[in-house]
Amino acid sequence: MSDKLGMPSRAGSVTMATHAGFCFGVRRATDELEQLVAGRAEGERICTLGELIHNDIYNARMAARGVVTVCEEELEALIASARQDSPVVLLVRAHGIPRETRAILERGHEQNPYFRYEDCTCPFVARIHDIVLSHQAPERQLWVFGTQNHPEVAGILSCFEGERHVFSSLQELKDAMDAQGISSFCKNQPIVVAQTTFFLAEWLKCQEFIKKVCTNALIFDTICNVTELRQTEAKALASKCDLMIVVGGKQSSNTSKLAKTCHSQGARTLLVEDAKELVRQLSEPYKNVGIVAGASTPSDIIEEVYKTMSEMENFETLLQDSFKTLNTGDVVTGVVEHVSDTELQLDLGAGVTGYIKAEQITDDPSAKLTALYKKGDEIEAFVIRVSDIEGVAELSKKRVDSDKNWQNIVAAAETREVLEGKVVEAVKGGVLVLSNANRIFVPGSQTGVPKDGDLTALVGTEVKFRVLEIKPGKKAVGSIRSVLRDERAAQQAEFWATMEEGKVFTGVVKSMTTYGAFVDLGGVDGMVHATELSWKHIKSPAEVVAIGDVITVFVKSFDAEKKRISLGYKTEATNPWNIFTSQYAIGDVATVKIVNLMPFGAFAEIVDGVDGLIHISQIAQTRIAKPADVLEVGQTVDARILDIDYDKQKVSLSIRALLDEAQAEAEAMPEEVVEQAAEEAVVEE
Repeated sequence: MSDKLGMPSRAGSVTMATHAGFCFGVRRATDELEQLVAGRAEGERICTLGELIHNDIYNARMAARGVVTVCEEELEALIASARQDSPVVLLVRAHGIPRETRAILERGHEQNPYFRYEDCTCPFVARIHDIVLSHQAPERQLWVFGTQNHPEVAGILSCFEGERHVFSSLQELKDAMDAQGISSFCKNQPIVVAQTTFFLAEWLKCQEFIKKVCTNALIFDTICNVTELRQTEAKALASKCDLMIVVGGKQSSNTSKLAKTCHSQGARTLLVEDAKELVRQLSEPYKNVGIVAGASTPSDIIEEVYKTMSEMENFETLLQDSFKTLNTGDVVTGVVEHVSDTELQLDLGAGVTGYIKAEQITDDPSAKLTALYKKGDEIEAFVIRVSDIEGVAELSKKRVDSDKNWQNIVAAAETREVLEGKVVEAVKGGVLVLSNANRIFVPGSQTGVPKDGDLTALVGTEVKFRVLEIKPGKKAVGSIRSVLRDERAAQQAEFWATMEEGKVFTGVVKSMTTYGAFVDLGGVDGMVHATELSWKHIKSPAEVVAIGDVITVFVKSFDAEKKRISLGYKTEATNPWNIFTSQYAIGDVATVKIVNLMPFGAFAEIVDGVDGLIHISQIAQTRIAKPADVLEVGQTVDARILDIDYDKQKVSLSIRALLDEAQAEAEAMPEEVVEQAAEEAVVEE
């Protein structure tokens, strides 16, 4: 055995888990598909709604035998295309489907005799549907513990019409309760179920917590018993081994959970799809090895992995053979032998040389390969073309990077991890986001742009998103809106945590009603009542503010539980009475505007919001019948302030006082001054 490769000369203890491979539900679905393929009539098309199981190798095998995978958006067209010479039979996946989708299938079967479907929903999943349907009531809510966008969870949620929540962990439930308050959150009786492949240990913790804080909850044990046995056995086996091999599809929920369970016990854990991938990943000896497999893993793949680990003396040969039999589509690891700025030359072993051109390494035309790589570096690459005669292979590093990044995309769909990318194109129905060399389709409804809004405005922007769904052919559907919603929720949580009466905000007027204006304070709206907008009576808030105005407001009161905020806008500094009393005193002369005429006198505006009364006896020096004989609305006159009632906020004015004063001054003048003034007046006329 070569020391260079560092491979073990023999295997230690290799233990295969008892519960490995197809579970009852998956076996039932795959057996049904096998029978259909074997007995297919001429012209008959066999399809599966989504991937029948989460295992790429199995799905590729069935695709090679003519089985077509379709998505829900293609159902109507598929049903319509079924005809006598080309009938269609569709298999429903083991994860189940939403009730709305089932209705489409039933209607299609009734209307088109050449279309039929076989329901391969796992009995354990179907039982959850029955539980949710039978316990549905207006005063109840549904709590599902599982993965938000998993097909099984989508089907469960469709069976309940009321308030629904999905939690991936106990902590998510606690966070939701903290944000809303336990009593408010549990006001409706919860019906509690779990995805069949949910973590057993986490589920037990969830049950214990719920029983303490929500005593009226109806909790149903819905984790598949095979899943329980599989997870329990994996945990026990991992605690005794220093290497755990988990065999299954990268997109499989239960396989991912098995890997996490093994890793939690401290054992090195390898998640592989087949023996070939295992050979490439294993590079050091292990004494005790355990093997577990997901519920969607074919038995022949498990057996080959077990055989490979049990015959470690042939391991180096297997590794070398994997290089000798290069095929287009293989992924290989080579050692850099020569570097130039146009290409890399790699030693792939067994006398095979690989070449990677610069454009198959990076999209950056200015990148210098001589600065990025050196002799002796190991590089993983995808085989584009093989020449057995020349003993060379054309390779692509970008393709491997893309594939690896795709696995990150797939993993993110399970964990709901927030990813980042750039919107590169607006297409029909949505936009495309480029994230680590992968294009993610984001439907228009998930962009955060209002309906019928301009999606092209997003092009070129950096965005955060979550992966909602993985589709065949390395296609993924994402949501920007989901991240925006969570960010707003976090922003609101922080907002309410720091809320206090008297706090001042600068906000934007968002909308108006007859009774007030709503102000956006930064993700949370507050209302300024019409009486708080102005010190004087107004008929409409539009008299003071307009939509889009930026105004300064303060918190008068708030109700965090009901998410309501009452705001104030007018302040003592803007109080017209305070402005008046700071500018005028009794005896001062003010220029006023007549605003109303009454039989007993005239009201005149002194400053905006403060009027004074000119009694009819104070309008002229001689008796008048009514104020309108002398004054008119809108007229500007000078008046003396006779009195100020500070308690009742009333002001008495007099025009007559000024007239009397002018007359007294005139009468007190020497006769020659009066005559001169009269002459000047005549000249001016």
